[in-house]
Amino acid sequence: MENLVRPVIVIGGSVLLTLVIGWATDRLLRKADERDHDSPLWELLRRGRIPYQLVLCAALLRGSYDQAKVLEPHQVGIGRALTLVLIGSAAWLVIRIAAAIVEATYSRYARAHRDPARVRRVRTQVELIMRVVSAIVIVVAIAAMLLTFPAMRAAGASLLASAGVLGIVAGVAAQSTLSNMFAGLQIAFGDMVRIGDTVVVDGEWGTVDEITLTFLTVRTWDERRITMPVSYFTSKPFENWSRGTPEMTGTVFWHVDHSAPLDAMREKLRDILRESPTWDGRAYGLVMTDSTPNTVQVRALMTAKDADDIWTVRVTVRERMIAWLAAEHPYALPRVNTSEAVPRPADPVNGRAPRPRSPG
Repeated sequence: MENLVRPVIVIGGSVLLTLVIGWATDRLLRKADERDHDSPLWELLRRGRIPYQLVLCAALLRGSYDQAKVLEPHQVGIGRALTLVLIGSAAWLVIRIAAAIVEATYSRYARAHRDPARVRRVRTQVELIMRVVSAIVIVVAIAAMLLTFPAMRAAGASLLASAGVLGIVAGVAAQSTLSNMFAGLQIAFGDMVRIGDTVVVDGEWGTVDEITLTFLTVRTWDERRITMPVSYFTSKPFENWSRGTPEMTGTVFWHVDHSAPLDAMREKLRDILRESPTWDGRAYGLVMTDSTPNTVQVRALMTAKDADDIWTVRVTVRERMIAWLAAEHPYALPRVNTSEAVPRPADPVNGRAPRPRSPG
């Protein structure tokens, strides 16, 4: 009877105590969240209740399993398994706590600052720092798990002795990876590009969607994802339309006939922009920039508060101006002249048009 009751008391008591402590901790965090609605820290910490309960249960079982007298021939193996679970769940809990603290700090900073560029810069730095912290915790946890095996402890001395050679070999083999990691840190703290920035890379226009220590993802206007190594942004030029102030100036070009009414086009451009909610009212203009034997090139200039609005106002101006010219001034659209050429004026000396010379 004692052999049956003892395991039930030890194992069941550990599980029950884990559930009670976990429930009490969750209640305390919930009350703290109700008192402090402005901070998301307490709600974020509640997301770590699963690793928290795993840590409690593994620690209680690891400390009291010897008293259960169950599967005594496998006691060493079960104890080592509980130790591995304890180390893994502790690493999981540390990552959850660090993520909650970092996210709460970032939320408080985002509410306190109205500059979107600074907020995006801090968000980029926070995400990269969180990835570094997670990588360090995972590496330490794996190392601690390996050290629980006697064979790994015995091999530790030889590994440390050959660390210099292994470091050189690893550095040569992972040269591109290491350069990308350092480039990622340079991007995070050098404020070159941030999450949410509008960039043009290799002729592709899009928004920075994700930045890691090794790669950067750009979401294009047609919902494609372009993944590039972060070292690209430290070694090659690219356009960052969100750098500094987000205001932008856009242009629209038309090829029209030489007889096009430029003054009327300027007035129409003004009317179109005044009716467009995406024009910020800073500047506009329309000038002739080039001429060819058949057409002239007209350029319209307009401004907007950001890259998205400048795209919208450009396509609106282009479409409505062409529709207005086709309806009100169709002669101003480009056309191919098929009529006879205008004769040359008469020679003032003899009153006759000069006779064309023969090719010979």
